[in-house]
Amino acid sequence: MRAIMVMFDSLRRDLLPNYGADCVPLPNFARLAERTVTFDRNFVGSLPCMPARRELHTGRLNFLHAPWCPLEPFDDSMPELLRESGVHTHLCTDHYHYIQDGGATYHGRYSTYEVFRGQECDRWVGDCSPVEPLSPHLLCGPHLPESYRAMRKAIGAQNDANRTMQRTKADYPQSLTFDAGLAFLERNAAQDNWFLQIEAFDPHEPFDAPSEFFDPDRIGPADWPPYAPVRETEKQVADMRAHYLALLRYCDENLGRVLDAMDAHDMWRDTMLIVNTDHGFLLGEHDWWGKNDMPDFNEIAHTPLFLYDPVSGICGERREALTQTIDLAPTLLDFFGKPIPPDMRGRSLLPVIRENAPGHAYALFGYFNGALNITDGRYVYMRARVNDDVQMHQYTMMPTAMDNRLPVERLRQAELAAPFAFTKGCPTFRIPVSSQNAKLPLGGHRLYDLAADPKQTQPIEEKETEARLLRALGQLLAENDAPEAIYAAYGVPKPTK
Repeated sequence: MRAIMVMFDSLRRDLLPNYGADCVPLPNFARLAERTVTFDRNFVGSLPCMPARRELHTGRLNFLHAPWCPLEPFDDSMPELLRESGVHTHLCTDHYHYIQDGGATYHGRYSTYEVFRGQECDRWVGDCSPVEPLSPHLLCGPHLPESYRAMRKAIGAQNDANRTMQRTKADYPQSLTFDAGLAFLERNAAQDNWFLQIEAFDPHEPFDAPSEFFDPDRIGPADWPPYAPVRETEKQVADMRAHYLALLRYCDENLGRVLDAMDAHDMWRDTMLIVNTDHGFLLGEHDWWGKNDMPDFNEIAHTPLFLYDPVSGICGERREALTQTIDLAPTLLDFFGKPIPPDMRGRSLLPVIRENAPGHAYALFGYFNGALNITDGRYVYMRARVNDDVQMHQYTMMPTAMDNRLPVERLRQAELAAPFAFTKGCPTFRIPVSSQNAKLPLGGHRLYDLAADPKQTQPIEEKETEARLLRALGQLLAENDAPEAIYAAYGVPKPTK
């Protein structure tokens, strides 16, 4: 048995032909629909990038206890469990967060790995030239705070330096990543018991695609939106969207190379294929750019998922089961016939494919210290914080942030906390976080009916539905051994035993 995962970052479900879009030709995504089962109600869990990858390894939500952080010593790791049981696991990626402090424990769990440099503000190309005005690739208007503009100026300069290494399409990190993945596939096409993860940073911003995928004479040079409310012109918004779609076409081309290789080697007989993402991205919808700082709308949270199971051979079908990122680790372990650890709260998707079995009754998702979101597949309920006086904490044995260590000023406030159900008897550091960091001032809770309002333009009031989802939220918090403070901070009743 073999398995291939093609993972993209910030892939928008609603812009793919598989889900009804016709923005640009994406022939290989359309072809993918014929070869796989399409999941219609797949949602994120822990946001954003590395929290989603921690779920990919552990099959368990992590945003209730910690923000962006490495794999913890007590975490189960799907590729490591496969490796230890005799399945060779190989990672090819240009997702540079794997080699920063906040992700440095992930790639080492694979049997072998390759990391390609140069995406976004990866500190790669050294250029000591003075930083001139804002990069032309940045969309960074004067309405943004000066501190934010200064930060963008610095990372824009690093990205400009990195781009000097991209002389042709073959030099782009995405091309190098897929080249390496396909080389592994060719080298091992006759071998058994391996898992290949080809993970592209694209179509994450900046939306830097080779020029053959768009007309630079008609589209402005800015391809890197801020994380901020939209204050730009209609032309600037349209140009940014065009850059994203150009990058999506580039992703489609490389996806086609994987499908071609599977065809050439007749791999559909015995090789699983998963195509997935970590989250989406707002391109001006709801008057927002990006993610992180706004409600977790469908464009961010309702994600595409495609899966081919060679045992059943089912393809060209769709599934309505409610699924999440946490389901992928147990699915792969199940496919290879390996035991699923009890701490994994996700479920194998093989029964969903083979028997059209039901998925989750409810799915919980969000950011650490942000709104708590729950869905039953039809309704989405966003629960805002109701009490800022409750002190919140992160719980970790690996005190780092995205790309640096936590400052000693914060660590001086740390204390040991009792083990959680999933920490295998290990205590953790309990580190206070500021309520000022709480994301998403919703102005109250929000309830959306996705059947009637899939674009989530109008919150509704249905007291019985809200009460039902609030009870389910409390149950999911309990099942995930959430810290006690969360119940008080968000006004969520604890379930009765």
